[in-house]
Amino acid sequence: MSVHIRECLSSNGSLLFTEVLQLDSVPSFTLNKSGDQLSNASTPTNWEIYSGLTFGQGVNCSVYKVDLPREMTFNEETLISVVAYCCIFLIALVGNLMVFTTLWGDRRSRVNLCILHLSVADLFVACIFLPLEVTWHITVSWRAGDMVCRLCMLLRAYGFYLSSYITVVIAIDRYMSIVHPLVLSCSIKRCKIMLTSAYVISFLFSLPQSVIFHLEYHPVFTWFSQCITFHFFSSELDEMVYDVFVFVAVYAAPLLIMVTMYTLILIKLCRQHTKHDVIGKPSSHAIKRLIQETLPAHLHPRLRCSRTGYLMKARMKTFKMTLCI
Repeated sequence: MSVHIRECLSSNGSLLFTEVLQLDSVPSFTLNKSGDQLSNASTPTNWEIYSGLTFGQGVNCSVYKVDLPREMTFNEETLISVVAYCCIFLIALVGNLMVFTTLWGDRRSRVNLCILHLSVADLFVACIFLPLEVTWHITVSWRAGDMVCRLCMLLRAYGFYLSSYITVVIAIDRYMSIVHPLVLSCSIKRCKIMLTSAYVISFLFSLPQSVIFHLEYHPVFTWFSQCITFHFFSSELDEMVYDVFVFVAVYAAPLLIMVTMYTLILIKLCRQHTKHDVIGKPSSHAIKRLIQETLPAHLHPRLRCSRTGYLMKARMKTFKMTLCI
């Protein structure tokens, strides 16, 4: 893609201003310009002198036909990304709205409450991150100013943090329910405290984004601006440290916690399954029959065995459901 740019220099070769021109505003005559002036103006080698004018004493203005870098244009790859983001947005919006409306009326269960908040976090990502990416891909440059840049980057990070930490809350809640089923006092209150903590921690971890990201203008194409982290970090090491922190906070730490919780749950379920098989072996049939004839019905091992099997199946079903989440 090519554009026409007017660049004005002072008599000593310093750049005064640069502006993008419409094709119909380019003058029809040409004016040569020395190579020294091109060098002083930091002009790329693919710039072609198209025409020039002199405005006032000591001011030289020239118009160039410029081939923009691919990342500064709306191209086929950008179009594919926009279409993909739109499809993901529709699927995420419809799916999470269905989950939200279904669970809104039944929030007494801790599982339903956690999944409800997970759908809220996913809706946050779908309604903030995806429209932002679509708009940004279409405009190519950032056109909303510095304050909106910082706010959008904060909200974008907040959605990802929140989604990760609510998934961690679900894992911890399932661990407490299956591995420590007798600790049921204030279980709903504990779940709400963990969810509130997930919201607060996510916001605190997202705050640096509003400081690091800012509006920057292209050093050559000064009319082109982006919302980036450029010039914020004093060294590459500082930037790498922050990138590692984000990776650990968003992905590594939540993944480690979830793997640990579900591994402990799986060990507990396997032990219960083994215990259930031992109780139900035919070799103990005579002993169980003798006890059934002497003890009341509510104390029969068969009944306890049935209850154990039912609870184990229910826990296994819950484990599979949360593992899929």
